[in-house]
Amino acid sequence: MAADSFDTAALGVALQRVAQGAEAAAAELNAADGALGDGDLGITVSRGFAEAAAAALPEDVGLALLECAKAFQRVSSSSYGTLVATGFMAAAKLAKGRSAVPADEVAALVAAARDAMMARGKGALGDKTVLDSLDRVVEGLKGAAPERMQEAAVAAARDTLVAFKGQPCRLGRARMFAEKSAALDDPGQLAFLRILESLAAGS
Repeated sequence: MAADSFDTAALGVALQRVAQGAEAAAAELNAADGALGDGDLGITVSRGFAEAAAAALPEDVGLALLECAKAFQRVSSSSYGTLVATGFMAAAKLAKGRSAVPADEVAALVAAARDAMMARGKGALGDKTVLDSLDRVVEGLKGAAPERMQEAAVAAARDTLVAFKGQPCRLGRARMFAEKSAALDDPGQLAFLRILESLAAGS
């Protein structure tokens, strides 16, 4: 696969990396989620990506992304798992019918996922959720050279955690711990950072 595009083979490699990273981060994410929620986020993320990594992916990139959505739906009924599946489905619609997607369209795929997840979860930018991470990643990817995209995405996700430090969570179970949540990282934002770090680690 050329560096300026990605296909199903590249997606499969990426899923393997993320599945390994998610497994390694599961305990950390469970602990972060336990401080503000149910404490099962690490399980959700690790099981979801393990299932996606084990799936047989068709050559059509859109249909491959749809299989990722189905994988999360099979193993997780949590709100985060549902949002991830929703994001994959939105990206799948844009990529359907193509055997490769240009790197300069990745930002559009992430933006589509962000918008669909925002609609499904009734969230808004500024609520201190993974939506804010996705939004900053979209901006970070715009104009980035293909070989710098993973680095740009990780940097944007890290910047999101820093930017929201001291702000309360305003959505989901975490909003019930407003004062406490202000001092903590949002678990969803942290999970997205770990996903991106895992993706970049094998590059």
